[in-house]
Amino acid sequence: MHNVLWSAPPEARPGTHLLVMLHGYGTDEHSMARLFPSIPRGITSAALRGTFPVGDSHGWFLLDPYLQSDTADVLEAATGIFTWLDRTMTEGSFSGVSLLGFSQGMAMATTLLRLRPRRFSAVVGLSGFVTENELLAMAEPLPVPVPYFWGRDREDWVINEDAIVNTRNWLEGNTALTARTYPGMGHNIGSDEIRDVNVFLRSYVPRSPLDNKENNRA
Repeated sequence: MHNVLWSAPPEARPGTHLLVMLHGYGTDEHSMARLFPSIPRGITSAALRGTFPVGDSHGWFLLDPYLQSDTADVLEAATGIFTWLDRTMTEGSFSGVSLLGFSQGMAMATTLLRLRPRRFSAVVGLSGFVTENELLAMAEPLPVPVPYFWGRDREDWVINEDAIVNTRNWLEGNTALTARTYPGMGHNIGSDEIRDVNVFLRSYVPRSPLDNKENNRA
């Protein structure tokens, strides 16, 4: 069972687009909830808490300093998220769903995309990486090049160069990629980056009919 923080109460969610937010290793859902005010209107954000314990915090799967992981652990985490997502989409009457992940959350979001490439309208990956997965790679490139925003600092010391090369190669070969770099941001989420994420989501996430009606009345 995932702990979830929502950007809107239940009565305000039907008809909106769902954005699932996935935090990094050793943090929790509150680190993503601070982005709620920066997300465009017509999108309901849900920040999930990872179920893997990391001290007093959380992650999605065990990760070593070289960003290596066990494929079974990654797929198990993805299965848990899909269980929550399928139920949420059925109960919530959302118009569609996209993903946003930071650091290890980007790896998790990309795994979800790899497993169900036709499920998501867009994906945002921030200061993260794509896990190496020979099993999933057998069915790639993906049949649908989903719009994907990749933001990072070239000097981010957390994500090693081998992981960056693997991530770049995978994203270029499987997605409709928008890649941006932000000098001096470090392993973080910066204000300029969030501005660009907002523009990206406005461009690639289908707008809610309710949101369009509000704009027409404005």
